[in-house]
Amino acid sequence: MARNRSLEMGELTDTAYYILLCFVQENHGYVVMQAVEEMTNGQFSIGPASLYSTIQKLQSADLIEITELGDKKKKTYRATGKGIELLKQEVERRRDMVQHAEEILKSAGEL
Repeated sequence: MARNRSLEMGELTDTAYYILLCFVQENHGYVVMQAVEEMTNGQFSIGPASLYSTIQKLQSADLIEITELGDKKKKTYRATGKGIELLKQEVERRRDMVQHAEEILKSAGEL
């Protein structure tokens, strides 16, 4: 699957997944970059270019919306109902993927 088409197919890239997850509560971009690094213990990071291009894609797909929170100079976003539903589906999809891998590794004696 091409990365550019994942949203059209109802799936999130890792970057989009973490950004959308951070927008369950209202936030601005800089907070998202910090939150992702913190929640993944530094194993995943998002740079500014990736962050803002992904925000644009999520906004175009009606998965996030601009909100008015705090300083007017910083745009803040939050997930829409559609975004929350896709996030829930994505969590389930990823859970299934882990289960499949665990079953295969266990049957091969590798887990």
